[in-house]
Amino acid sequence: MHGADNMQWQVNVFDELDSYTLYSLLQLRVDVFVVEQNCPYPELDDKDLHPQTRHVILKKGEKVIAYSRVLAPGVSFDGFPGVGRVCVSQTARRLGLGQVLVEKTLSVAAELWPDTDIHISAQCYLQQFYQDLGFKPASEPYLEDDIPHLKMIKPVQ
Repeated sequence: MHGADNMQWQVNVFDELDSYTLYSLLQLRVDVFVVEQNCPYPELDDKDLHPQTRHVILKKGEKVIAYSRVLAPGVSFDGFPGVGRVCVSQTARRLGLGQVLVEKTLSVAAELWPDTDIHISAQCYLQQFYQDLGFKPASEPYLEDDIPHLKMIKPVQ
């Protein structure tokens, strides 16, 4: 991957995030989900603070360019771990980072909760992307913050 030498992954609980990283990851999430998708919604939902939430971060220098979070069973999905807020900076798209990000996120979830299906509420237009990564559709489409989503499940390997 071009320019990958100055990129670094980190996986943190909330208390391990320094203020610049926190600011940068929140800026990325707002840029993608609120501004780019023109969707006002409660971005700060307290799930970031959960002691078992893991923040999966790819930084280029000090800037967060890809992010997701892994949620403990029951935080978003009854009895199952979940993945959410999957996003890549506009400036870093089309480099294959989305796939690498999700694979990294799934490995973090599998490490924490082995032998457990992983759930996601995916935007419908990304259904094929997630299917290619092993997720299976598990609901009819529904509206979440006025954007069509569907529940998808990555079964245990």
